[in-house]
Amino acid sequence: MLKIAVLVSGGGTNLQAIIDKIKSKVITDTSIEVVISNKPDAYALTRAKDNGIEGICVSPKDYATREEFNKALVDTIDSFKVDLVVLAGYLVILPELLINKYENRIINIHPSLIPSFCGMGFYGLKVHEEVLKRGCKVTGATVHFVDKGADTGPIIMQKAVYIKNGDTPEVLQKRVMEEAEWNIMPQVINLIAHNKVKVVDNIAIVEE
Repeated sequence: MLKIAVLVSGGGTNLQAIIDKIKSKVITDTSIEVVISNKPDAYALTRAKDNGIEGICVSPKDYATREEFNKALVDTIDSFKVDLVVLAGYLVILPELLINKYENRIINIHPSLIPSFCGMGFYGLKVHEEVLKRGCKVTGATVHFVDKGADTGPIIMQKAVYIKNGDTPEVLQKRVMEEAEWNIMPQVINLIAHNKVKVVDNIAIVEE
């Protein structure tokens, strides 16, 4: 059984997709042990509660120093003895301690086809605004392992989404979530649960 912690800052639509895919058996041999947010009012915590999952807020604002917050976050994750940490819209820079401790055991979903439109400052609606500003015809989403860089870890899975005439950033964001994010993140979790993903020379290999 793959035990996961889901870290999220906002509404938790990707969290809901994971919950739904576990319930529908698209994801098997997996359980969400805890949902952790940096915001006490994050709707993701309500989603967790509604589905019988423990939800915890670990906020930098509650600690005197960043080091204290970092330790509290790592200690909280450790306490649930999870196998995988899933970042589903988590807008906090991860402590290096966590990245080292969970090497190739932290995955993130990014709303573009990495290496395009990623890195520092590229999150949320900003990504889709820049995609449209550049006049791209195709965008998408990427699930990748997390390393010490910004969106630089090994790419596990990508899905393309076509851009339509008249798209706004908001419309495009919704389509990328519906067509790509909510599908490939659950797929990757299921693959990891069944030992279908390995990293060789910093490249993620997915078994057919």
